[in-house]
Amino acid sequence: MTSGNGSVDSHVTVTIDGREVTVPEGQTILAACTAADVETPTICWAPNLTPVNVCRVCVVELEGSRTLVPACSRPAEDGMQISTDSERVRHSRRMVLEFLGSANDLSQADEIAGWSRHYGADAGRYVAALGDESEAELELVDDPVRVQDDLYIRAYDRCVLCYKCVEACGDDAQHTFAIAVAGRGFDARIRTEYDVELPESACVYCGNCVAVCPTGALQFRTEFDLRAVGEWRPDDQTVTRTVCSYCGVGCNLELHTQDERIVKVTSPEDHSVTSGHLCIKGRFGWQYVHAPAFEPPATDTPVPDSTEP
Repeated sequence: MTSGNGSVDSHVTVTIDGREVTVPEGQTILAACTAADVETPTICWAPNLTPVNVCRVCVVELEGSRTLVPACSRPAEDGMQISTDSERVRHSRRMVLEFLGSANDLSQADEIAGWSRHYGADAGRYVAALGDESEAELELVDDPVRVQDDLYIRAYDRCVLCYKCVEACGDDAQHTFAIAVAGRGFDARIRTEYDVELPESACVYCGNCVAVCPTGALQFRTEFDLRAVGEWRPDDQTVTRTVCSYCGVGCNLELHTQDERIVKVTSPEDHSVTSGHLCIKGRFGWQYVHAPAFEPPATDTPVPDSTEP
């Protein structure tokens, strides 16, 4: 096939679960799965971020490969024979989801919870393996919620170290590099430089890290406060797409409203200007919409009659 500029567009054909699918050369196995209408779980992958291969929940079985391969980053090659629902794949995905559930609070990670149900993941079986179930408990991450400003909070007990926030803060969007993973093993956390308070860090409060977080570990302060009083109702919310009013770049906003009030702002991942990313004004500068109507100050001074000479 020849493109409009005269170059030849190369394609590759792979077989996924017995079905052939053709995609442009350079596309990933995940893209091929999407083209074949095969739903594949992902946690650390997003369409507007660089794959970092850390969650391993998207792995598939590739004929001739000794190990399972990550679909989100492995390029599709002509003639590949791929299985996405073999027992080996299901077992691996189930184990990953169980490990995450055994260490983190996933109560607000709806998508992960859905995949856990799909694969029959049961993090509680690790408690049973300890013997006395009446006394044994999962050793979840225990870290208090950090509330250091009015824009967003950090709840590390819900963080699965997917690296999405790190990528959004770095080369993929903001180029601020205000956060990174610090520590090792069970003590690994997303931290600011030298673990300083967020207002003292290089953070510019664009909120792009919040937008890509899959578990609620990073969360809008408005959402956090509403959840705290049991008033966060996603089913009652409407999303209205508009254009940011602050400058002429043309960033598109998605206004999430509940009870006729904006509760958070996101941006479409497929928008050509933003790719889902915003600045602090677009993400958080919407409070003026709810400003009270202007009322002139009361005064006892009589207003002169303009009809008098």
